[in-house]
Formats: sequence, C-alpha cells, structure tokens
Amino acid sequence: MSDSSWLTEFPQLERRDLIDIRKSLDGAYRSFSREYGETIENFFDPLLSFLIWFEKLLISSPWWLIIAVIIGIVYAASRSWKLSLGVLASLLAIGYFGMWEDTMRTLSIITVCTLLSIGIGIPIGILISRSNKAQAVVNPILDIMQTMPAFVYLIPVVMLLGIGKIPGVIAVIIYAIPPVIRLTNLGIRLVNVETLEAATAYGATSTQRLFGVQLPLALPTIMAGINQTIMMALSMVVVASMIGVKGLGQPVLKSITNQYFTLGLLNGLAIVALAIIFDRVSQTYAKRSQKHLEGHNNG
Repeated sequence: MSDSSWLTEFPQLERRDLIDIRKSLDGAYRSFSREYGETIENFFDPLLSFLIWFEKLLISSPWWLIIAVIIGIVYAASRSWKLSLGVLASLLAIGYFGMWEDTMRTLSIITVCTLLSIGIGIPIGILISRSNKAQAVVNPILDIMQTMPAFVYLIPVVMLLGIGKIPGVIAVIIYAIPPVIRLTNLGIRLVNVETLEAATAYGATSTQRLFGVQLPLALPTIMAGINQTIMMALSMVVVASMIGVKGLGQPVLKSITNQYFTLGLLNGLAIVALAIIFDRVSQTYAKRSQKHLEGHNNG
C-alpha cells in the first residue's frame, strides 16, 4: 500500500471506529439511565423538597421582611452602612421593575448551590492540601470541569434526570465548585511552616493544627474561592434556565429568542445586582476577618 492510499483510507477507518465507540458509549449511558435513573432521582428527592420549600418561603414572605433580613446579613458581614444602603436601593429597584419573584427564585437556587459547593468543596480542598497524591488526582478533574463548555454539563444530567431544579443544581455545582476547592488547597498550603511547627511544639494534634491554625490563616484565600464560586454560579443562571430552572435566566432567554431588548436588559441588570451584592459582601467579610485575625495575632 502506497503512502497516499494509506492517508486516504485511514480517516475513513477512524470515522467508523469513532462511530462505533460513540454508539457503544451512548447505548451504555442510556442503559445506565434507564436502570438507575429512578434510584438517583429518589436520592435527590430531599434536596428537591428543600429547594421547593425555600423558594416558596422567599416568594411568599413579605417583601419588606426579606429585604430586612438581607440588609441585616449584609450589615453583619460588612459593618458598612454604605453597602447596606446600596443593597437596599438595588432590591427596591428590582421590586419596582417587577422582577421580585424571579429574583427570589434565582436567590434560592444560587444560595443552595453555593452552600452545597462550600460543603463539598472545602473538605475536598482540605483533603488535597494534606496529600500530594490526592492533589495529583483531583487537579486534572478540576481542569476538565473548568474548561469544559457549560452546555456540555447539561447533556448527561438531563439524560439522567430530565429537566428541572435538580439537574440545574448539579450543572451549576459542577461548573462553580472548582475555585473553592483550588483556593482552599492553596490557602492551607501557604500557611507558614514555622507557625505549624510552633503549634506542634505546643502539643497541638493534626486536627487542632488544621482547625486552630491552618483554616483561620487560610480564611481570606478560602473566602476568595467562595466569592469566585458565587460569581460562576450566577453566570450559569441563563444556561440553567434552558433546562427548566425558573428565575432571572428565563426572561433573558425569552428576550434572546423573541428580541425583547428591555426585558433582557432589566433581568440581566438584576443578575448583575445580585452578583455585586454577593461579591461586595463576601469580599468585605474576608477583609474584616483578615484584619481581625492580624489584630489577634499582634495582640
């Protein structure tokens, strides 16, 4: 066989092989989803029930009460009246333009996704900070999660669980969780070795060093990871709306398909307002925590 004929035949063989591999993988995944899909759905039923309850709570509660609670949380975290007044103005504008319910739906799912990302991500970050082997395994997975287009996450999740809140939550978490894992790992690894040696000299156990020294010193870096996770979760709002997640993303998607410029702009600005609120509060809290820690150490 000449070189030229080999070059012309090889791509055809490659395509046939790829088609066979794709068919095999697609068939295997369909079989898996048929056999275990209902079991996996049942596993997520408590989370779905909580999501529905939390969303209804935010929507049915008086708007002034929700605003008061949010302002209270903002002030407790930031100790800034200026920021609190800015948040108040943003929320009042959201209500005035008729986006309150969609904002509460988005707030509910983003809050749950952020809490789950923190609850899953920080322990994983701690694990890989204490083991180079674990880090070598997890880092490539995080690279894939961060570089894979967001739409790709929706395909296996929707095939397995259909459309709705739970597939949206899973897709958002997959997309948003890497920063909190990476920065938890980084923050703990950056803790001064001499500080750890001093703690060991005073008889601190490994657990005591972790919770008494490493995590407090790494808190500003961890908070930066949480901040990025929140921003990435909010950036998935419009994508998640494509699989039935209600909130500010659906009007934006509707405005794209129907060319409603004002509808898309206003709901996009509401998403931006939420992002700025989360961003400013988390950053201010991280700075306050760092100053408190530095003052405590100096004292």
